[in-house]
Amino acid sequence: MIARATRVTVITLGVSVLVLLSGCGGTAPAPPTARVERGSVSTQVSASGALAAVTSQNLGFSKAAQLLELDVKVGDIVRPGQVLARQDPFSFQQILNQYTAQLNNQRAILDRIVNGTIVHGDSRTLDQAKKIFDATKENRDAIVDRDKNAVDQAERTLDFQRRQLQQARQACQDAANSTMTTATSGLSSALTGTGSTTSSGSSSTGSDDSDDTAPSTCGGDTTSQTNLNTAISNFITARNTLETAEHTLEVDRKTQDVSVENSRQSVVTAQNAFDSDRSDRGPNIDAQAAQVANAAAFVANAARDVNNTTLYAPLGGTVSAINGAVGEWLNAGGGTTALAPGTDAGIPGVGAAATSDQSSASSALSATRPGGSAFIVLNNIDTYQVVVPFEESDAARVAPNQKVKVTFDAIPDLERDGTVLSVAPGGVNISGVTNYYATILLTNTDPRLRSGLTAETGVLVNSLDNVLVVPNSAIIRQGGRTFVNTPGPDGKPVQTQFQPGLVGDDNTQVLSGLREGQEIQLPQATVSGAPGGR
Repeated sequence: MIARATRVTVITLGVSVLVLLSGCGGTAPAPPTARVERGSVSTQVSASGALAAVTSQNLGFSKAAQLLELDVKVGDIVRPGQVLARQDPFSFQQILNQYTAQLNNQRAILDRIVNGTIVHGDSRTLDQAKKIFDATKENRDAIVDRDKNAVDQAERTLDFQRRQLQQARQACQDAANSTMTTATSGLSSALTGTGSTTSSGSSSTGSDDSDDTAPSTCGGDTTSQTNLNTAISNFITARNTLETAEHTLEVDRKTQDVSVENSRQSVVTAQNAFDSDRSDRGPNIDAQAAQVANAAAFVANAARDVNNTTLYAPLGGTVSAINGAVGEWLNAGGGTTALAPGTDAGIPGVGAAATSDQSSASSALSATRPGGSAFIVLNNIDTYQVVVPFEESDAARVAPNQKVKVTFDAIPDLERDGTVLSVAPGGVNISGVTNYYATILLTNTDPRLRSGLTAETGVLVNSLDNVLVVPNSAIIRQGGRTFVNTPGPDGKPVQTQFQPGLVGDDNTQVLSGLREGQEIQLPQATVSGAPGGR
């Protein structure tokens, strides 16, 4: 059972007590006095716990077998990955061999189904049909792009020749206007109305283009007439070229679309053949693949069982317990570790922390079987933590980062500072009382420390520095009010009320009602002795 207590420690800086002693005689001694001065008041809660290594793990084998080899002893320091022990792997290896043979057989059956020639032939035919289909589409796109480019070029040429024709007609009209009479001028105007002004900006091959090609006379100007005739001829040629290009585009597009659809049909035919031939074999392949996967799972488990016959150190540490000798049959498992709050340290299962209410893993511990049901217990003893159960009234006042003083029953001259690391959010029942585990990290260690040592902890839960304080022995409480006795004018005590603050074990904080340096009276001790004595 863990001893628990709550105590209040008060640190007083500079409270001077003036004790007036009288000699032996008939005069009554004056009451001792003190003064209201500044100091520090602190309170703490205490509880007993036990040291725990910063990390602790219970190790064991996954299955029962005979221990073949043990490579470490209690107290050995091991490194991560180091071999600790080996089981006899014979039976596990035979099971692995059996499952491996079954897996190879299932794979051979699957290969025979998968490598059938019909489905593979259909697959190759389908792939080839897809390639032809892709090539046909690319060819169609190339031909159509070529024809579109030809149409675009013909349209640009036609626009150019149309502008040339308009310019030639304008030149012809200007020549005719300069040589013809007024009547002739009227006729030229009529011709101009069917010429360039009606076809300006036209880019189609409709009726406006036919008007552009109508013959005209240039009033005897042979150069203008020749230029006009040439422009008309070039315009007609460009228009015919555009019509030819547009026709070629339309024909090629339809022809290539037919080729693409024929190629698509070849792909569909090949796909149907592939699906049809595969339909009867697909479910068989899936079923056989499932058989292979099932056999592979058995092999993987059997291989792990073989590997698990060698026990490795998962981390560096010190071997603190071994329960088993070479030649003995070990049970499966190594037990689980109850972790302290906020850390990988285990809640100690021996020493001061052991109780009858702990888990079955801890209750299995005994003087002749340290480590309980675990085969090997591995601890990291470079750093220790104190795991302490606090009763619920004290636990409510404990919080992370609070300072702690730690002493040890087995090492009376050793005291270590610590810090509260974490407090468990859930309580446990210890001897009918709800307790909450807290983990306290030691600031520094000592070579004399051992896992499981009983530790007394005092957690500083409240502290005030540089405040006015009075001794608790001078305080008088009546009717919910607080007083101290101060010397009156005639030397007799006068009750003076004040407002207290934090109450410590020896001193109490003064919030108001008393001034610094003010004298107060302390209770007078009564000494009794034998007759004639002093």
